[in-house]
Amino acid sequence: MPTFNTDIFSVYDKQWALLAAGAPDNYNTMTISWGGMGTLWGKPVVTVYVKPVRYTHKFMDDNEYFTVSFFPEQYRDDLMILGSKSGRDGDKVALTALTATKAGESTTFEQAEVTLLCKKIYRQDLVRDTMPENVVKTFYTSEEPHTMFIGEVVEIIHNS
Repeated sequence: MPTFNTDIFSVYDKQWALLAAGAPDNYNTMTISWGGMGTLWGKPVVTVYVKPVRYTHKFMDDNEYFTVSFFPEQYRDDLMILGSKSGRDGDKVALTALTATKAGESTTFEQAEVTLLCKKIYRQDLVRDTMPENVVKTFYTSEEPHTMFIGEVVEIIHNS
């Protein structure tokens, strides 16, 4: 498997990423700024968090594979659009300069520098009662907490 060298502590928070689930003919994507990478059960994994109210949540539940894709800075405005619009309301990708393409059994974008193709191996709803009070007050006063999805990285795709 090719390697992916990155600043593990800021790749999501500062650079952002696109999470996508579903095949190119029926998928949804959203910008994410929370996540992690590491190992679990002897496998390289990616962890992402999706609120149940997000349209992408259903695609994450319904599909075995998902992708996490990282982009050059020039696509930051596109990622902002994909993080602020819902796929329920129409083709939000059409509002961007991005082109969806097949990645294994999922979807990525031709403009991505790196895509991590992941097979879902675990799903868990975060539990409000086990969180610090300040976190609940900051993030979960009006919506249910995120669902954590962990995926085994089965392929690392580098685009030129």
